[in-house]
Amino acid sequence: MVGVPLYVDEAVVLRTHKLGEADRIITLLTRHHGRVRAVAKGVRRTTSRFGARLEPCSYVELQLAVGRSLDVITQAEIRRPYAEAMYADYGRYTTAAAMLETAERLTVEEREPATQHFLLLVAALRSLAEGAHDPSLILDSYLLRSLAVAGYAPSFDACARCGTGGPHRAFAVAAGGMICADCRPAGVAMPAPETVGLLAALLTGEWEVADTSMDRHRREATGLVSAYLQWHLERGLRSLPHVERFEPEIRVRVSEDEHHDHELHDHEHHDDEHEEHHERHDGASHDTGRGVISR
Repeated sequence: MVGVPLYVDEAVVLRTHKLGEADRIITLLTRHHGRVRAVAKGVRRTTSRFGARLEPCSYVELQLAVGRSLDVITQAEIRRPYAEAMYADYGRYTTAAAMLETAERLTVEEREPATQHFLLLVAALRSLAEGAHDPSLILDSYLLRSLAVAGYAPSFDACARCGTGGPHRAFAVAAGGMICADCRPAGVAMPAPETVGLLAALLTGEWEVADTSMDRHRREATGLVSAYLQWHLERGLRSLPHVERFEPEIRVRVSEDEHHDHELHDHEHHDDEHEEHHERHDGASHDTGRGVISR
C-alpha cells in the first residue's frame, strides 16, 4: 500500500463481523488510539495468514494502514494467546465476552485514546486466562473498575450524596453507592457489611479479601454490581445473562424518586424489560444474584 500512512499499535479484539465474501470488520481496543474499527482482508479464507489471530479476546500487535472510513490491517502478531484459554472453557468464554462488550460500550468515541480501559482489559483477560481468581470475582472487579475509569466510581464508604463518612447500611444505585440514613430513599438495598467490604476490595484490587469472601456475600455483590452497571449503561449487556454466575434470588430495586430522575435522563429506553419490585423487611440483608433494575 504505497503512499498510505501506516501505524503500529497493540490491541485487544473486541468483536468481528463479516464483510463481503472473505473479509471481516474487526472492532479493536488499542493502547494508543482507543476503539478502532478496521478491515481484515481475506481472513475468512482458509489460506489467510493471520485470520486465527484476529478472534475476540486476542491480544495482538498490529500494523494498520489509514483508510478513509475504516483502517486496514496489514500485519497481525499474537502478543498473548488469551483467546485459546477462553475458547477452551465455557465459563471463561462467557465471562470474557461480558468484559469485551463492557469495554466497547464504555469507550463511546472512536479513536479517542483510552489507555486505562485498554490496560484494565488486558489485566482482566490475563487473570482470567491464568485462573488467578474465581471468574465471577474477576468479572465484578473488572466491571467496577471500568465504571470507575469511565467516571462512575461507586462509593462504598462515604455517603454518595452528602459525603458523610461511613460505614453506611443502604446502597442506592442511582445515587452512586452507599448512602447515609438522612439521604436514604425508600426501597434501596441493604447489603451485609461483609458484602460492602467485598465490593470495596473488588474496586481497589484487595484480592486477599475478595478470595476469602463467602458465597452469599459474592451473590449479593454480583447483584449490586450488575444493577449498577445496567443503570449507567442505560440498558443491560446482551452477554451478561449467558455468564455462569450465581442464580438470582432478589432483584435490586430503585426507589421511586430515583426512578423518576432516571426516566428524565433516559426516556428513549422506556421499552426495556420491567422486573418485579421486591420489597424487603427492615434490618434484613439481601442475597442477590445478577441484579436487574426495576423501572
